[in-house]
This record gives sequence, C-alpha cells and structure tokens, in this order.
Amino acid sequence: MAAPTATGTQVPAHEGSEFPPFKTETFPSQIFWLAITFAVLFVVLWRIIGPKLGKVIGERRGTIAADIETAGRHKSDAETALAAYEASLAAARARAHAEAEESRKDVEAEVEKAKAAAEAEFRDAATKAEAAIAASRAEAATHVTKAAQDAAAAIVTRLIGDTVSPEEAEAAVKATGA
Repeated sequence: MAAPTATGTQVPAHEGSEFPPFKTETFPSQIFWLAITFAVLFVVLWRIIGPKLGKVIGERRGTIAADIETAGRHKSDAETALAAYEASLAAARARAHAEAEESRKDVEAEVEKAKAAAEAEFRDAATKAEAAIAASRAEAATHVTKAAQDAAAAIVTRLIGDTVSPEEAEAAVKATGA
C-alpha cells in the first residue's frame, strides 16, 4: 500500500530561516551598504548622467528658442509680405479705378463729339432739305402758274374760240393773285 500523502498549504518551518532584512542583527551592515549604494548612485547621477542630461535639456531649449525665433521672423516676414500685398492690391485697385474713370471720360468725350457731329450733320441735312423743299415749292409754284396760264389760254380758246398770247395769259393769272 501506498504511504499516506499529506495535503496542505503550510510550508514546513525551518529553524533560523527568517527573512534577512527583518533580522535585527544585520541592520547595521544593511544601513552601511545602503549608504554606500546611495552614495555611488548619487555620484554617478551627479557627475555623469546629470551633465549629459543637462546638456541635452540645454540643447533642446536652444533648439526650441531658435525655432521660436525663426517662427517669429517668418511671422514678421509674412506680415510684411501681407502688408506689401495689400498695398500693391490697393494701388492696383486705385489704378484700375483711375483708368476706368479716364476711359469713361474718353468715351463720354467721344460720344459728345459724335453727338455734336451728328447734330451738325442733321442741321446741314435739314438746311439742305429745307432749301430743296423751298426750291421744289418755287418750281411747283412756277409750274402751277404755267399750268394756270395754259389752262386760262385753253379755256379762252374753247369758250370764245380766240387765241390768247402767253403774255396775256400770264397777266391774267397774275391779276387773279395766283
């Protein structure tokens, strides 16, 4: 048969096996080695790692300061460029307005010239037309008078049978006021 087995969670106790940091007889040596370890770590951090870390932090601060300074220069350059752009834009607008005003005045002057020329041409044409109308009236009056003279001569010839001379017909038409 097999031997009985023990089941349990207890660790068998060994005589004199306390946890070493809790042993009071080793406290002075533990404090000694703690002080030496602390001193060594302090010297390593103070003399080796501290300067390297300070150097890296200083370089980083310098880089950041340089970047901020560069950004400030770029910002002022951008503001200067923006001001120059706005000034040139305003100047271009002013030139455009001036040129538009000048063009408008030129067009108005040309329109006035063309209008004056058209009015002068119209007046000349109206004067010529009035002269032509007056000439046509005078000619028509002459023709009417001539027609009245011929009609008077024809009427006399038909009614009386007598022939009338053109001078007599003209005198008769003038006497009637035609």
